Amino acid sequence: MSKKFIFVRYLFIAVVLALSVFLGAVLRTDIPECLAASPWVLAAPQGWGDEVNLLSRLIMGEATGEPLTGQVGVGAVILNRVRSPEFPSTVSGVVYDPWAFESVENGLIWTRNPSAEEVRAAELALNGWDPTYGALFFWNPSKPVSPWIWSRSIIVQIGQHVFAR
Repeated sequence: MSKKFIFVRYLFIAVVLALSVFLGAVLRTDIPECLAASPWVLAAPQGWGDEVNLLSRLIMGEATGEPLTGQVGVGAVILNRVRSPEFPSTVSGVVYDPWAFESVENGLIWTRNPSAEEVRAAELALNGWDPTYGALFFWNPSKPVSPWIWSRSIIVQIGQHVFAR
């Protein structure tokens, strides 16, 4: 075999290897394959975009029609719960906490897409705006709620929701 043929052959192999390494790094997903886990477990947020999506869906389900400040307040309550030892330590853990949010229980958060304003409210909450001053609970006092919720200390009212510790 000629030296030129051997050189071209090794060059081809090197290019193929480099291309496969490059594409493997670019196309790599950060979600590990787990055949033992249920599909809904793997649907938990994996990054910023996923958290914005889940939080904006919850805001849509719980605060549609509220002013932007009230929508941000609903998102802030979720994040305040994440930081509280009394609640799960992730956004998805708080959102999917059983019986915590009516819009999750009845599936409303999956029936339509959040508006641009609801997405913006989620981003503002994730960026640290908390118009509730650390509230862990919110509810609409004109709707039926558990009597227990009235034992919480109300901090502020924004739109139709009250926010409490």
